[in-house]
Amino acid sequence: MTIRLRIGGMTCSNCARHVQTALSAVPKVTSARVDLEKGRATVETGEGGPSPAALVEAVQKAGYEAAPAEDEEDSSGPWQRGLLVGVILTPFLFVLPWLVRVPPHPHWLGWLELALALPVQLITGRPFYQGAYRQLRHGRLDMDVLVSLGSSAAFLLSVYGLFRPGALEHAYFDEAAAILTLVSVGHWLEARVSLRASRTLRTLLSLAPPKARRRRSDGGEEEVSVERLRKEDLVILGPGDRVPVDGVIEEGKAILDESMLTGESRLVEKALGGLLYAGTINVSRRIVMRVSAAGSETVLAHIAAIVERAQQSRAAIQRLVDRVSNLFVLAVLVVAGGTVLGWGWFGLGWEKALLRAASVLVVACPCAMGLATPAAILVAANVAARRGVLLRDAQALEKCGRIRRIVFDKTGTLTESTVGKPTYYGDAPEEAERLARALAAPSRHPLSQAVSRYLAEVPGAELDEWEEERGLGVKARFRGETARLGSLPWLGELGVALPREAASGANGTLGLALGKQLLATLPVLARPKPSATGVLRRLQEQGYEVYLFSGDRAEAAFAFSREVGIPAERTFAEVRPEAKAELVQNLQSQGGGVAFVGDGINDAPALAQADLGIAVLQASDIARESADMILLRKDIEAIPEILSLSAKTLRTIHENLFWAFFYNAAAIPLAILGVLAPAVCAAAMGMSDLFVVGNALRLYRR
Repeated sequence: MTIRLRIGGMTCSNCARHVQTALSAVPKVTSARVDLEKGRATVETGEGGPSPAALVEAVQKAGYEAAPAEDEEDSSGPWQRGLLVGVILTPFLFVLPWLVRVPPHPHWLGWLELALALPVQLITGRPFYQGAYRQLRHGRLDMDVLVSLGSSAAFLLSVYGLFRPGALEHAYFDEAAAILTLVSVGHWLEARVSLRASRTLRTLLSLAPPKARRRRSDGGEEEVSVERLRKEDLVILGPGDRVPVDGVIEEGKAILDESMLTGESRLVEKALGGLLYAGTINVSRRIVMRVSAAGSETVLAHIAAIVERAQQSRAAIQRLVDRVSNLFVLAVLVVAGGTVLGWGWFGLGWEKALLRAASVLVVACPCAMGLATPAAILVAANVAARRGVLLRDAQALEKCGRIRRIVFDKTGTLTESTVGKPTYYGDAPEEAERLARALAAPSRHPLSQAVSRYLAEVPGAELDEWEEERGLGVKARFRGETARLGSLPWLGELGVALPREAASGANGTLGLALGKQLLATLPVLARPKPSATGVLRRLQEQGYEVYLFSGDRAEAAFAFSREVGIPAERTFAEVRPEAKAELVQNLQSQGGGVAFVGDGINDAPALAQADLGIAVLQASDIARESADMILLRKDIEAIPEILSLSAKTLRTIHENLFWAFFYNAAAIPLAILGVLAPAVCAAAMGMSDLFVVGNALRLYRR
């Protein structure tokens, strides 16, 4: 369900982030997107999700206004209108004194300046004053408080001088208006620049077409909206069409471009029964697909949700910065008060003392501090997604900085499997092939997929009660008996009679059995992925200790580790799936962070136990995977890249925080001494925000 809200009181990207965080925290909210420029929020909820009133209440508790919005409502809120008023009127306040050069300063000019400045205060300043009021009412101090106080001080001082001619050297209406206008312009520019940082998510959300051609029961075709598609519907796809929802090929075969999901530029050939994903492109010929998932259940929707969650998540360092910022605002208020009292008592004059205090309030706004971390996280999540890597949250990036050991599961992670010529032990090899095809097809395990690819042209048999035994094989009911496809030792333990030549087969040989009778053996040859040796060498050159976990017999495991360059002392053979997590825990006890890289099929406990879990997945597994990082490509080349990106992101965060604090540390003394006027301080504050966002955008080029 989609709920749209009008949001009031947002003045910058930090405000939008606070609203988004508040909405995302409401139970059963699957995603929340906030548009600062339009003052709107779009919230996706699950079944039985919160009502609009509950979402409005959550936003109000965060200190902002909210109300349900309709699609046809005008989306240009007071924030944009106020910005326009300030941009038009403020220049006149600076130009008028130069146009009217009649000494002495005519009193009527002050009233004209008041007439120009008052709309800026009431319209441009309205979001700042409302925001300050709401934050103070909730016991918080933020940027709106500082900007409101700084502008009000200059404005009220000017009004005082207007009613007391001769009390002031000149009016400061121009400074009061410039503070509000320049801060608004700075935040508008910041919002425009930040749009680039979220482009990957926007692109993902627009990949699926809005309409599809559905086959009717009478064989005809009709164009329908994607929202009307249901499971088991038949959809016709022509060359160049984007796949609207997830499904399987029902008729024909085609070549698909899946680069938008996996980052892999190589085209993929799909035959009958092949999986199709929403957003991918059919580049070859006409096919018919049967819908298997639609709406929020599609792989594309899950990927978009993961990217959005990573963008919305907060790193541990961000929570510290938020606490520091709240204390910082209080300290700034104390410094501003001390500036007024100090300069006033030391004879500088209350007029100049008040203006210097206004400069302190404006230049010290901690907006850049608040943006330092989320801007970098936003860009990093998008860069990673473009490279075929999904980050679960911001903490995943921080975990990368603590990793010293990287453990690789062998099968499916470092290897690719092919099936050799089967050996049949019955009189019906065609039936054995149909049974093996049907048993292997539903499984995502690399060995099952190898069998499924080998028998792709063979029609499957009808099965009941299909089930996968983790790390052993698959089984189902066939003609009243239990059919199994899996490892030979597993079949032997279950009482299947194994001929001598089968019992002594290679560790990767699979057996097909019906009841207690062996029907066939299928030798599975596992060879290293083309990039495996190079990736492992690069990681070790970067200082990581690389380990191998394998369920193979010791001889085969050590031969493989020698081939890919992993030392024998870091190779663990004959490891059952349930023992992987315990071995990871043992490595953790030696000190330093441990990353585990697995295929996500049998490795869930180890992925959860590791300090950083990296899953190499098929796209269809995304919805149930809980690793910190997900590689959408079958290859592992992205691992060194993503570890490097994480290090660069952390460095960018630290750079942003350093410059944000350095800016305030340098600017506040200059404002106290009167070197920086209030208008200059407002411009400097906007530039600091742009600097932080611009520095984060540099991650696109790193």
